[in-house]
Amino acid sequence: MRSLKVRFALLLGGTAIVVVLAAAAALAAIGAAERTVDRTLEAQRRLELLAELSGRLTQFGLAAVETVGNPDGQPEAMAIARDNADRALTTVDEALAKSFPPSDDPADRMQYAARTRPMAQLRAARAVLDRQVSLISRQTEPERRQDAIKGALNGFGAMTGQPLSFLIEAERRSMALGSEEARALSERLRVAAAAAVAAALVLLAILYRGVTRPTLARIEEVRRAASAIGHGALDTRLSVATRDELGLLMTNVNRMAARLARRESRVAADRAALEDTVAARTADLRAANARLEAVDQSRRRFFADVSHELRTPLTVILGECDLALRGASRGTDPGPVFATIKKRAQRLKLRVEDLLRVARSESGEIAFDKRRLGLAQVLAEAVDNMSSEAARRRVGLTLDPGTRDVECLADREWMRQTVESLVDNALRHAAGLTRVEVALAAGPGPVGRITITDDGPGFGAPEDALFERFKRGSGAGPDETGFGIGLALARWIVEQHGGTIRLGPGPDGRGARVTLDIPACDPAWETGPVDGAAVGVQVGAQLGAQVKESAA
Repeated sequence: MRSLKVRFALLLGGTAIVVVLAAAAALAAIGAAERTVDRTLEAQRRLELLAELSGRLTQFGLAAVETVGNPDGQPEAMAIARDNADRALTTVDEALAKSFPPSDDPADRMQYAARTRPMAQLRAARAVLDRQVSLISRQTEPERRQDAIKGALNGFGAMTGQPLSFLIEAERRSMALGSEEARALSERLRVAAAAAVAAALVLLAILYRGVTRPTLARIEEVRRAASAIGHGALDTRLSVATRDELGLLMTNVNRMAARLARRESRVAADRAALEDTVAARTADLRAANARLEAVDQSRRRFFADVSHELRTPLTVILGECDLALRGASRGTDPGPVFATIKKRAQRLKLRVEDLLRVARSESGEIAFDKRRLGLAQVLAEAVDNMSSEAARRRVGLTLDPGTRDVECLADREWMRQTVESLVDNALRHAAGLTRVEVALAAGPGPVGRITITDDGPGFGAPEDALFERFKRGSGAGPDETGFGIGLALARWIVEQHGGTIRLGPGPDGRGARVTLDIPACDPAWETGPVDGAAVGVQVGAQLGAQVKESAA
C-alpha cells in the first residue's frame, strides 16, 4: 500500500463491514425470532378460536335440543346459536386463511387443505343438525321427537368431534413446533453470535497486524530517531521502506539530520577556525606586548641618553664659560674657549634637531622642498661638515664622487642631513674605526647609489631590527651614547624620496656598508663626467685644515 489513507480507509471499512454484518445478522435473527413467535402466537390464537368454536357448536346443539323439546319456547334462541356458530366458523376460516396465505409451495397448500377440510365438515355438521331440527320439529309425538333429537345430537357430535380434535391437535403441534423452532433458533443465534464475534476478532487482529501495528512501530521508530537527534546523535538515519506519508516523514527526518550534521560540522570548523584566530591574535597580542615592552625599555634608555647627551655638552659649555670669565679677568685670549663652546653647542643643536626631525616625521609635519640637484655636491657638503668630527676621532673620511654626477628630484637639506647622520652614526658606533668612505655611483637603471662604508666591526644586530626606533647595535664603544634613531629617520627620508636603503657588510665581509638608492631624473644617470680630482682636492684641503685645528 502506498498511502496511510488507504490503510486507515481499509481499517475503517473493515470495521464498518463487521458492524454492518453484525447488525444484519442481529436483524435477521430478530426477524426469524419474530416470525417464530408470530407463528406460535397465531397457532395459540387459532387454538383459542377452535375452543370458542367448540363452545359455540355445543351451544348450537343445546339450542337445538331446547327447540325440539319445547316447541312453544322462544324460536330465536336457535337462530342466535346458529349465528354464533357461523361467526365462530368464519373467524376460524379467516384465521386459517391468514396463517396460510396463498402460496405455490405444496407443503403450505397441503397444510391449508388439511385445515380447511375439517372446517368444511364442521359446517356440514352444523347444516345437517339445522335441517334435522327442522324436520324433527314437524313431528307431533313428543317421544319420537326426543328420540330423533338424541339421534341427531349423537350424529352432530360424531361429525364435529373428530374434526375439532384434529384441528386442536394440529394447532397444539404447531405450538410445539414453534417452541422447538424458537429453541433451535436460539441455539443457532448463540452459535452465530459466537462465530460473528470470533470472525470480528480475527478480522480486527488481521487489520491490527497488517495496518495498525506496523504503523505504530514506524511511528515509534520516528520518535526514537527524533529523540536521538535531539540528544546530539546526528548520524541517526531511518530506513525508508515505503513511499507513504510515514515514508515521506522518515525521508524528511533523514534530510533534517543530514542538514544538522553538515551545519554542526561547519560550526565545528568555524569554532576551530575561531580558536585558531583567537590563538593567532593572542600570539600577536603577546608579541605586541613584547614589542611594547621593548619600546618602553628603549624609550626609557632614550630618555636616559637624552639626559646624558644634553647634560654633557651643557656641562662643558658652562665650564668653558667659567674659564672664559676667569681668563678675561687675567687678560688671556678667550678664542679657544669660545671655539669649544661653539663646537659643543653645535653638537647639542644636532641632537635637538634629530629629536625634532623624529617628532616631525612621526606626526607627518615635514614638508620637503624637492628640486632638481646633483648628488655629488650634496655628498661633498656632507663630508665637509663631518670632516672635523672625523679628524677629532682620528678617522679618515673620504669622498668618492664617481665618474659621473647623478641628478635627482630631492630636498637638498634633508639629503645632506641624512648622509651626515649616517656618517655620524658610523663614527660614533663603530669601535676601532679607522676609515669611512662616502661614494656615489650611477646604479643599474635610473638611480643614484650612495654608499657609506667603514672598516669597523660591522652591525651587531639584525639589519632589519636596526631600522626600528631607539634600536642600537652592539658594536658601539663603551663611552658612546645615542638615541638609536639615525637609521630609522634615514629610512623614512629615503622612502619619502621614493628610494630604498639597505644595510650590509663592507668589502670582503669586513666592516659595514649602508646603501641608498635614490631615483634619478630621467635621464639623470647619463649626466656628464664630474671633476673628481677637484672635489677630492677640495675635501682633502678641508680635512687637512681641520686635522691641524684639532691637533692644535
